[in-house]
Amino acid sequence: MKMKRLTLLAAALLACAAAFAQDTTAEEFKARYERLVRNVGYSGVGVETLLDRWEEAWPEDTDVPVARFNYYLDKSQRTEMVAKPGLKKYLGNPPSMTLKSPEGEDIPYFEENLYDDGLFGEAIQVLDRQIAARPAELRFRYLKASALLNYEKEHPDMAANELRQLIKLHTSSRPSWTLDGEPAGEDVFQQGIGEFCYLFCQVGSPDSYEYFRDISEQMNKLFPKNPVFLDNIGSYWQVAMGNDKQAAKYYKKALKLDPEDFAARRNLQIIEKKQAASKKKK
Repeated sequence: MKMKRLTLLAAALLACAAAFAQDTTAEEFKARYERLVRNVGYSGVGVETLLDRWEEAWPEDTDVPVARFNYYLDKSQRTEMVAKPGLKKYLGNPPSMTLKSPEGEDIPYFEENLYDDGLFGEAIQVLDRQIAARPAELRFRYLKASALLNYEKEHPDMAANELRQLIKLHTSSRPSWTLDGEPAGEDVFQQGIGEFCYLFCQVGSPDSYEYFRDISEQMNKLFPKNPVFLDNIGSYWQVAMGNDKQAAKYYKKALKLDPEDFAARRNLQIIEKKQAASKKKK
């Protein structure tokens, strides 16, 4: 008799949960999710259960796959302090701390995200399913490229390939892009790719610098009136290659398009001061 009462109670609780899910709006689910994440993090206790109920009630709500991607991505990560002897910066960041070796050498330590490949793969699969279902929605494509860039660190081959494919798709079929469901014009597309170019440059590895140059050159061909990508190519020659003369050519081209281009003006001033100082030494 007692077992029967417990079974009936469990059934009643499940019925209440189902009724709650049906009566809860997508906005209310999102608000509950955001409150929960603030308290326990993206992959904390109760998040997956809430996501399952949210998805069951609102299967077409695109906020759900974004939240589920964040769940798997967060669950896949752990942070460690990693020694990187001889480096002043790693992935664009200074050391978190420096310790002395037994020989008295300063050893820089950097905070680094390490990943569980299986869980990271689950996160990417969530995005791949959404990209297949909504090929013109930029949010999922940008999330994928960003996740891959962080995962690959100094060798962002897959991230660069995602952006190359995106540029190729834009060139060949000119989709009616959306961002979070809202129409996104070419300016939004350019801004998004431009932000990734900046991230490649910030990583600061030989591979990332080459992708920074390559993607900027592709975008400059597509959008020759946008000075940002000319600035990027100039920065590649200035920072990665140490070729100020070549860099100055691109900054001057950018200034012809936009005489108020702050980045081009500032970098040209740096080059000119450097050249003046070099002449004085001679």
